Amino acid sequence: MSNATQQAVSEISGTADEKVLVLDFGSQYAQLIARRVREQNVYCEIVRHDITAQRVQEINPRGLILSGGPASVYSDTAPRCDAAIFDLGIPVLGICYGMQLLCEALGGEVTSTPSREYGRAHCHITTQGELFNGVPEATEVWMSHGDQVASVAADFESLAETKTCPIAAVKHKRLPMYGLQFHPEVTHTPFGRQVLENFLKGVCRCQGTWRLGDFARESIEELRARVGDRRVICGLSGGVDSSVVAALLYQAIGPQLSCILVDNGLLRKGEAEAVIDEFSNHFKTDLHIVQAEDRFLDALAGVTDPQEKRRIIGHRFIDCFKEEAEKIAGAEFLAQGTLYPDVIESGAAKDGPADTIKLHHNVGGLPEDLDLDLIEPLRWLFKDEVRRLGAELGLPDEIIWRHPFPGPGLAVRCLGPISKQRLDTLRDADAIVIEEIKAAGLYRQTSQVFAVLLPVQSVGVMGDSRSYADVLAIRSVDTDDFMTADWSHLPYELLGRLSTRIINEVAGVNRVVYDISSKPPATIEWE
Repeated sequence: MSNATQQAVSEISGTADEKVLVLDFGSQYAQLIARRVREQNVYCEIVRHDITAQRVQEINPRGLILSGGPASVYSDTAPRCDAAIFDLGIPVLGICYGMQLLCEALGGEVTSTPSREYGRAHCHITTQGELFNGVPEATEVWMSHGDQVASVAADFESLAETKTCPIAAVKHKRLPMYGLQFHPEVTHTPFGRQVLENFLKGVCRCQGTWRLGDFARESIEELRARVGDRRVICGLSGGVDSSVVAALLYQAIGPQLSCILVDNGLLRKGEAEAVIDEFSNHFKTDLHIVQAEDRFLDALAGVTDPQEKRRIIGHRFIDCFKEEAEKIAGAEFLAQGTLYPDVIESGAAKDGPADTIKLHHNVGGLPEDLDLDLIEPLRWLFKDEVRRLGAELGLPDEIIWRHPFPGPGLAVRCLGPISKQRLDTLRDADAIVIEEIKAAGLYRQTSQVFAVLLPVQSVGVMGDSRSYADVLAIRSVDTDDFMTADWSHLPYELLGRLSTRIINEVAGVNRVVYDISSKPPATIEWE
């Protein structure tokens, strides 16, 4: 993370009495670890893997968690931590790469193994102890590794094993240091939260005193102090993230807030109208609307590569936003509803070792000549925490529980070439999906439901005629963090209604399929 990012982390910590640090070695799950810690009402910050032992002492955390990462610890270029951290007496939990680093640093050996483990594995707890209190002796865990600890120093003992990983968990015999080869932070490890709770409350002796309401109060105070009497522009999309940001800012600075909606022609059916209604009547904000459908569609014509779509949309958005922002006198700040899953998957923490998964996911990349300071008050929160924060701020349920929508809009759900006709087809189908999900009473039970128009046509029979038309996929997932997700087991009757309605009511579609992929290995969005 850059210095600015580290400062942003510190700014939201407020007066948390209990704090745990996650040292980030490039794991895509680093923020998920932090989120799991916060679920125990223990405040958590993510810091660079090379934070100094002196700085750790100054922060005075109750515990340290070493994240996973894509590197091999025996590589010359592998990210490492300050070895003096292990002499501080602070409890340490190493996860995956973090466990391997811990064991190697204290005399163990890590090697590559042909028996790699990716996905669910059966784990046998050989020594229960404090870390595995309340965890069954035989349990399921989520593995994601090609290297593993081959041997440990005499000061360590093994606590668990799998069929191909004889040292799946370790404990230092004298010091409060533990390691897990598996990932307790993901939902695919059923007792993972129990393991983390045992570490936080049993080993680190945390009481769990931090609350999200503290974050809301402190954020409003910090925003008010930072902005002063100046004006802030908020980029609106109509989603829960930008809505919560707008609500935070409205409570902090009131009429100093101006909102801009760029109607890029990539929104869901009726969404622009809904946003205009919400932010004209509910929030009473200074709302600016930019009609830019033609500009976006012209730029996207013939483009099929998903990353290029994201890049083009990001640049066009900045151009449109900049033009409108320059019309607003006295604006000095730009607020965005960026969440941490957006940050980590976009590789925005570019000074760190994480791999980039995708570009432009609500993450700002402002041109220098716009000369606006970026405000991202939700940057370190997960979607469910944002919803809870929205409730703290008094937002209505129809805003708080609206399903997420990607920054690039329908462009990344319209696979292949983009055109107004294909987008309208997708919009109509997507509206049917949402309507039926709500009618079935499943909108709040599902986390994200949408349609995807594929660049594939298939043969069909409609009436007495042969058809050759588009294939449409339905995607529905259940998750509480959006870093991992399972596909929703929707009733067959509902899937049947969806297929029938879409094929009958949406011209140009003659086949509907249902996506049954989980994340990982798939992502939630198709592009």
